[in-house]
Amino acid sequence: MTYPDNFEQKIGFNEIRNLLRERCLSTLGKEQVEKMHFSSDADEVNEWLLQTREFRRLMEEVEDFPLQYFYDVRESIVRIRVENTHLEEDELFDLRRSLSTIDGIVKILNHSDDDEAEQEDGWRREKKYPYPALHRLSADVMSFPQLVQRIDQILDKFGKIRDNATPELLQIRRELAKTEGSISRTLYGILRAAQSEGVVEKDVTPTLRDGRLVIPVIPTLKRKIKGIVHDESATGRTVFIEPTEVVEANNRVRELEGEERKEIIRILTDFTNKVRPFLREILDSYRFLAIIDLIQAKAKLAETQQAIEPEVEAHPHVDWTRAIHPLLRLSLEKKGEKVVPLDIMLTQEKRILIISGPNAGGKSVCLKTVGLLQYMLQCGLSIPVSERSKTGVFQNIMIDIGDEQSLENDLSTYSSHLLNMKNMMKAANGDTIILIDEFGTGTEPGIGGAIAEAVLDRFCQQGAYGVITTHYQNLKHFADSHEGVANGAMLYDRHEMKALFQLAIGRPGSSFAIEIARKIGLPEEVIKEASDIVGSEYIQSDKYLQDIVRDKRYWENKRQSIHQREKDMEKTISRYESDIEDIERSRKQILAKAKQQAEELLKESNKKIENAIREIREKQAEKEETKRIRQELDAFKEEMQDIDTKENDDKIARKIAQIQQRKERHAKRKAEKTQNQEKAAAALRSAVNKTQQENRPLSVGDTVRIKGLSTIGTIESIAGDMATAVFGGMRTKMRLNRLEHAVATTETDKTEQRKENLGSYGISTETRNTIDKHKTNFHQDLDIRGMRGDEALNAVQYFIDDAILVGMPRVRILHGKGNGILRQLIRQYLSSVPNVTHFADEHVQFGGAGITVVDF
Repeated sequence: MTYPDNFEQKIGFNEIRNLLRERCLSTLGKEQVEKMHFSSDADEVNEWLLQTREFRRLMEEVEDFPLQYFYDVRESIVRIRVENTHLEEDELFDLRRSLSTIDGIVKILNHSDDDEAEQEDGWRREKKYPYPALHRLSADVMSFPQLVQRIDQILDKFGKIRDNATPELLQIRRELAKTEGSISRTLYGILRAAQSEGVVEKDVTPTLRDGRLVIPVIPTLKRKIKGIVHDESATGRTVFIEPTEVVEANNRVRELEGEERKEIIRILTDFTNKVRPFLREILDSYRFLAIIDLIQAKAKLAETQQAIEPEVEAHPHVDWTRAIHPLLRLSLEKKGEKVVPLDIMLTQEKRILIISGPNAGGKSVCLKTVGLLQYMLQCGLSIPVSERSKTGVFQNIMIDIGDEQSLENDLSTYSSHLLNMKNMMKAANGDTIILIDEFGTGTEPGIGGAIAEAVLDRFCQQGAYGVITTHYQNLKHFADSHEGVANGAMLYDRHEMKALFQLAIGRPGSSFAIEIARKIGLPEEVIKEASDIVGSEYIQSDKYLQDIVRDKRYWENKRQSIHQREKDMEKTISRYESDIEDIERSRKQILAKAKQQAEELLKESNKKIENAIREIREKQAEKEETKRIRQELDAFKEEMQDIDTKENDDKIARKIAQIQQRKERHAKRKAEKTQNQEKAAAALRSAVNKTQQENRPLSVGDTVRIKGLSTIGTIESIAGDMATAVFGGMRTKMRLNRLEHAVATTETDKTEQRKENLGSYGISTETRNTIDKHKTNFHQDLDIRGMRGDEALNAVQYFIDDAILVGMPRVRILHGKGNGILRQLIRQYLSSVPNVTHFADEHVQFGGAGITVVDF
């Protein structure tokens, strides 16, 4: 239960609904947003939150989760309940894609890594699902892979009926294509004949009118073509004639199109008859899809709000840290500002919080934050609080905020507040949270404060929870003298004269009326007179209250600073202890290693001593000498047994130093070897870089040569796939693919190379100047209209030679349409020129077949 009726609007929940709707993928989810409701059942709320929590984790763990085809086809499904109705192609396509989405989601949510296995006692072990709450949603949902498979046999990937959906449709479409091809050939034959007679323009093509192929004709010449006039252009300058030769064929096309449509309807009706028995199950599947749409919208909204899904306990309480009003955060982020988090606590010991403080200090925001977040929580939405927060549920949330003046019911603002108080006292109990803004205002302060205090006392007796904002002193004193009620202050920086928007629980807050009036600029004599009227005792008590709040904030900051330093010190001590343990562990490892090395040395010494003894025996040495050698060996063994004691640490250290020195010498030799290898690798890389240099793309300034030639030049500029290169002082334009890198040389070598190039070309300065002048005066268009064949061909040959010489990428030859003789003659010649890469008609807008465009 919530109160009043416009509760969601007052706390801003309507805006939250709008944010959810924006994140839904279809109307399915948007309908679920509208159905979302407040619940006081902790188990139900926890299930909602668990669904969102699991979905957020699922989005991180499953890369290809299907969220692309959320189509709402319920209206179509309901419509085909009537016999002899059928789904249309687009409806069938949407059904196929959405059913495939449902099938994919159900498979993922019903997948278990644990197969059922029989235990020794004969019982079967239940499967464990990675997303149990979402699995509970999908457990009884049917998927329809057979229907999807059948639709794939009917529709292609673009959602159109396949030619081979049935043999009859395939035959109809083949005959239709054949007939249309015959009409097209006949029509083009008529069109070419009409063009040759001058009845129809050269660039005219057949067009469609009322589904029939027709020829556009000038009205004055329409009698030249026998047929039926179907239409005329809007300007009246063109009529569309269907020639007599294709009328029957066009009629046949119409008949075949009708047969095609009948066959398609028969196919769709037949499939719809197979779907009809499963309509209820299909609608259930779409209800599941709608819930998934709502859950994914909740998950997206939680990500943007940096919200969590806390565990909800079954009893009423609020213990939030770093709680944030989500709408306020969005508003401030647009301005580039940050919201100040709140720490709020309502427990059995302190059920009602009286918040006081200056105007515009954040009291109402704090109250609305409690109302909105608690309502969001009990609607199953994630809330922006810290992980350490604890949450509970309330049966009733009641709010009295804003101006409730009603002209219709003849109620003043204060009367409406009193009416709200009456309804609250009637319904309040231990599972109710009451949110009242500016408690007691709207009437004379003395009686208003007294009534507010009496109503507050009734709320305490009823065991209700609540957040109440006020400026009344008597309510602040009430909190100090009654159990279950706590004071809270919105902090204010008196030196900076600005609100801090921080809630401090335990002390009442000051309104800072005198300070704010002085900051605004009220005359000092007015402020002094107001102070005299209210009395020095009130001013003094308010000042003491400000000092208490200031000192409390100071010592709270000190306490937090000390606590943080203690934590840092504990971390440092822990790190030192860990380092000492690591050092001790390393020392033992070194000792053990040294002992092992010593034992190996001992074994080697034993071998040598045994060899010495064997030699002594072989040489008939005295027993005394042998005994002495063995005693020295035993003494060496005992000395090695004590090598891990602390007294011998120095000996071990010296031994380790010797080993370290040997390792360093070995490392030095290895480094020299590595250095030599790196030098060899560098030489190899240099060779590779040289090869890569030759393979890299050409750029301005590169030294190049024409493929197959030895003459070397330099690229002066590049435009697209064309390059301007200088060979022996002569500029030449040619395609990049005809050039290749040449080995760069020193400036002296380049100069000699240039001289060699000049010699190889045999070109004088005067000749080069003539070529450059010729290039400047060259025109890209050649007009040969009106010339005889041999004259035109001769002109084209000179023109093409000049174009190649000056390096033109494209030229145009204007020969006109006529009978096409010049066009054919010129193109035969162009096909024999190696430098010509392509030739074709000019664009229809710039001359079409009357101009040939030549590319080099």
